Amino acid sequence: MQSIFNRQGQTFSVEIARQGGKNELSSQLELLLLTLFMFEPKNLVKCAPTFKPQLNISMMRLKDRLNEAGFGDIYQTEGGYIIRLNQARAVFLSAEPSANVVGNTAHLLLEVDEAQDVNQEKYSKEFKPMGATTNVTTVLYGTTWDSSSLLEEIKRQNIEKEHKDGLKRHFRYDWEEVAAHNPAYLAYALSEKDRLGENHPLFLTQYRLLPVSGGGGMFSSEQLGLLKGSHPCQLYPENGKVYVAGLDLAGEDVQSAADLPTAVNLRRDSIVLTIAELDYTFAKAPFNLPQVRLVCHCSWQGARHALLYEKLVELLGKVWKCRKVAVDATGLGQPVASFLRESLGSRILPFVFQPSSKSRLGFNLLSAVNSGRLKMYAANGSAEYALFWQEMELARADYRQSQQMNFYVETARGHDDYLMSLALCLEAAEAYHPRSAKGSS
Repeated sequence: MQSIFNRQGQTFSVEIARQGGKNELSSQLELLLLTLFMFEPKNLVKCAPTFKPQLNISMMRLKDRLNEAGFGDIYQTEGGYIIRLNQARAVFLSAEPSANVVGNTAHLLLEVDEAQDVNQEKYSKEFKPMGATTNVTTVLYGTTWDSSSLLEEIKRQNIEKEHKDGLKRHFRYDWEEVAAHNPAYLAYALSEKDRLGENHPLFLTQYRLLPVSGGGGMFSSEQLGLLKGSHPCQLYPENGKVYVAGLDLAGEDVQSAADLPTAVNLRRDSIVLTIAELDYTFAKAPFNLPQVRLVCHCSWQGARHALLYEKLVELLGKVWKCRKVAVDATGLGQPVASFLRESLGSRILPFVFQPSSKSRLGFNLLSAVNSGRLKMYAANGSAEYALFWQEMELARADYRQSQQMNFYVETARGHDDYLMSLALCLEAAEAYHPRSAKGSS
């Protein structure tokens, strides 16, 4: 407020753990400024990565605060993106790269919500100049992501300035600081920590407020240790057990013979089927997540998809009687997924790999590993066992804007068939809902 009143033009960064109150802080600040300057034709500007839903939520929250303050019959909404209290305005603008925002002026305050997801060039070229003639004060709110985000850049600058002049410009409140004031939040954050694991990228960034690196190994040695199980591999199912599967499809070899190929070519992708047993014995509320034990791998290299149909229907439907099967339905996999769904019904879950869906798949995989719920069968001397662990050790993860990730094995180093099949198997496990779980709450 000193910076605003004295037109000092300071830039502040505020990191608060997810659901810790940063939007409420922002709305209270907006309410105060609109009230103090309601008889002056001045603007405050707030931007966010998207208009819907992020700015819509911010506008609704400010309206609630205005109503509580007794301004319900006074403030007005203009153009769908401005809230005006007498002469003062709060202007809400999308920071999407294609949004046309040039021409607006920020007199009182410039706010950047979810700043970790706002494009740095968009901010520098189109938003920051809005306060040039007024030397406007700027506040960037958000949580951490990677070290290259706008919020991290401003944070570094602020900390450097603090060391020089002692003026506090960066404010940080992780989940433990929020939880110290809110018992309900403590319970929720602890459940997320248990579900995701303390070092899961989402818990690390959204709650612990620690950035992830731009790219690197997907699994640490500790995580690979958690993935190792002691149960045996199985050739056939056990009565009374629940099984799910993930099927990753490779390109077919048009030169292959009528029979399914057996020779291994390390340069070619494989079709990999991963089968897992679900155990709800120790599942706990509120998530009731099962233990996922990998029990069998089947693989085919260069196989014509049409030749696999009957084999897959037999394995999934008659032998293992899988309750849910997530099938790679991207590109050439779509006909296979459609055929299996016609033969096996709703237990087949076609999965199309897109940036957002693959990101969710990767985060779910990390969550299952970190929590110790996912276990690979014990060493059995098979090629499948060796290839599985080779891919797990070579797996890499790249973290992108908007809390998204990509995971893969570099093509120069190997394949990711077992990795993707594993992730699809977990997708199937997540989609299966038992009629009555055996675990206690």
